Amino acid sequence: MRSFLLGLWRLADPKISLASFSGMFLGACIAARDGALAVDWLVLTVIGIFCIEVAKNASGEIFDFDSGTDLAVAAEDRSPFSGGKRVLVDNLLTRHQTIAIAAVSYLLGIGAGLVIFGYREPLVFWLGVGGVGCAFFYQAPPFRLSYRGLGELAVALCYGPLITAGTYLVQRGTVTPEVGLRSGVLGLLIAAFLLINEFPDYRADLASGRLNLVVRLGPRKAARVFVAILCFSGAALAIAPFAGVPIGVWLGALFLIPASFAARTLLRHPEVTPRVIPAQALTLLAFVLYALGSGIGLILWE
Repeated sequence: MRSFLLGLWRLADPKISLASFSGMFLGACIAARDGALAVDWLVLTVIGIFCIEVAKNASGEIFDFDSGTDLAVAAEDRSPFSGGKRVLVDNLLTRHQTIAIAAVSYLLGIGAGLVIFGYREPLVFWLGVGGVGCAFFYQAPPFRLSYRGLGELAVALCYGPLITAGTYLVQRGTVTPEVGLRSGVLGLLIAAFLLINEFPDYRADLASGRLNLVVRLGPRKAARVFVAILCFSGAALAIAPFAGVPIGVWLGALFLIPASFAARTLLRHPEVTPRVIPAQALTLLAFVLYALGSGIGLILWE
């Protein structure tokens, strides 16, 4: 039982789930500025998306284990933020247990979405289909998005615009251009988090044919792409008020502090996992600070 609970905890992975919670927080803040929140529907939204997050992690474990990716990660390249959840590699869960967790979590997440679809907002159906599809086919055939060089794009779209817009849609029954502008920056920052998490797995991904950006470009060039994403995110945030977004969004610029340290570290040591791990943590802090800062700033400056 202890092994099962530890495996389930890894699949829930609270630190990685911060990506989806950040999108929901941002969407809820924008919705709160435009009217009172329906707390019951917000809670159901959070539960549904969290269940899909757990399901994605569980199903991904099966496909990454079968491809040999997780098995190929060397001990010196293990990181709290990458290398999979390793519930199968570390024998915390059996294959059948992992499949069962994935199936139950997908059913719970889809069930929550169908309740919202049927009793609150019909348009959420298509966002839900897109989200579940990206979650499952991120590693699963035939699409295997993360193996075909589309993982970063899928993450940017799902964890930024899709989750944020979905949260706002459930509350307000529509989606405004502002939601897209604000969530686009968040999506870029979460894609940067995915990108930096690919560095410790470079050799394992290369061996298993997982063609993400780090494998395609090599660690040195990919580190420069990481910096470019952060710079573009900062520039997009800077000009957002000129596109009609309230100036309070600039409070999200707090992300630049940890992001700058992460960028400097990665440029210097892209192939040394112990040096990359602190930069991974800083990149996680960056997107969380953006979501918190821009969301709270919107409410304070309204």
